[in-house]
Amino acid sequence: MKPSKQHWKVAVLDMYEQVPNEGMRCIREVLTDYAAKHALQLEFHEFEVRVQQQFPDLSYDIYISTGGPGSPLDSEGSEWEKQYFNLMEELMEWNNTAEEKKPILLICHSFQLMCRYLGLGNVCRRRSPAFGIFPVHKTSAGEEEPVFTELPEPYYIVDSRNWQVIELNYERMEAIGARVLAIEKERPHVPLERATMAIRFSDHCIGTQFHPEADATGMRMYLMQQEKKNQVITNYGAEKYHSMLEQLSDPDKIMHTHNSFIPAFLDTAIFNR
Repeated sequence: MKPSKQHWKVAVLDMYEQVPNEGMRCIREVLTDYAAKHALQLEFHEFEVRVQQQFPDLSYDIYISTGGPGSPLDSEGSEWEKQYFNLMEELMEWNNTAEEKKPILLICHSFQLMCRYLGLGNVCRRRSPAFGIFPVHKTSAGEEEPVFTELPEPYYIVDSRNWQVIELNYERMEAIGARVLAIEKERPHVPLERATMAIRFSDHCIGTQFHPEADATGMRMYLMQQEKKNQVITNYGAEKYHSMLEQLSDPDKIMHTHNSFIPAFLDTAIFNR
């Protein structure tokens, strides 16, 4: 299948608040590699949202909003957040009315913000931070999700968060046509609700609680930092820490998700319009 055009514009909404991170590097590399693989002119521009309050207009074909630090609750009512949700509303209205759709991917912090904004569930702090490589499970809707086509059941993800989305409002979900695509692994020994890990908010907007852009290089750098090493060992034990390092070499785990997820999202945006 051929794309409808060769030149595509992608807006990357940088939510990292100028905090050093591997997420932006990974997204740049995924977009660059995808363009080369498909011989496309894929132009992407970055917008620093939370500090510089930079926002794209509606001239872009695809929008990717990243993860980022801090609470997804404390920014409520802030000027940057007002502008951010104005953009999201404009994109949702565009996708409801225009023939050429503008697909949106929301990652981690952006996912939490959208869940809070739409009233889809309880966005709350976790009892302890989630950091590491974990399996997540597809729901029945996830089994039918085109972006998940290349992912096994379960598939492995990089999780890095102090917050979570639980206690979904299913009436609200149904009212807007949102569907849960993936949930946290089951932990029989922990009497807590499993967090929601991915939602299709609409036909043209999908979000993940995890980091689909994460690669083994970035994760290894994180794990080698003394603070992160101590955090993992304190929360999960030394054996789990060394297991995480070993899993980074497994091509069927996070590298499979890295190589499959965002490229599949781009496929649906570019080839299956």
